[in-house]
Amino acid sequence: MELPEINFKAIGTVHSEIKERGTGHRLATATIEIDPALTEALDKLDDFSHIIVIFWFHQSRTPAPLKVTPRHHGLTSPIGVFASRSPDRPNPIGKSTVKLLKREGNILTVEGLDAIEGTPVLDIKPYIPGVDSAEGAIAPPWMPY
Repeated sequence: MELPEINFKAIGTVHSEIKERGTGHRLATATIEIDPALTEALDKLDDFSHIIVIFWFHQSRTPAPLKVTPRHHGLTSPIGVFASRSPDRPNPIGKSTVKLLKREGNILTVEGLDAIEGTPVLDIKPYIPGVDSAEGAIAPPWMPY
């Protein structure tokens, strides 16, 4: 099966106190600098308390492993990378639901972004509680969140 190649262009960049992989904190504050040409696309975004940020894990390992041992989960044997939140993936795309603290022009200040300094942002979507949360969702006991 031949799969198509897909190209993306970043819409912005993360600026964070987190400079290296694995050194972040879920409550860290960061800014997202959006391309000034896209500033109008942010209109009314600050009416939402939370947003979804889609980004590119620009420091992921290539080629990505098929199995990983998750950190902080107490597991000693590897699991499939698709059962993990590892940044090392066949397509290193990340997603974080974050609290939107403020918007100033093309700059968004957020809390809880799982991305390091310089991370390219691919897209932003508003978080809509009735749409973006799954009723009755479950996770295995080894997933601590």
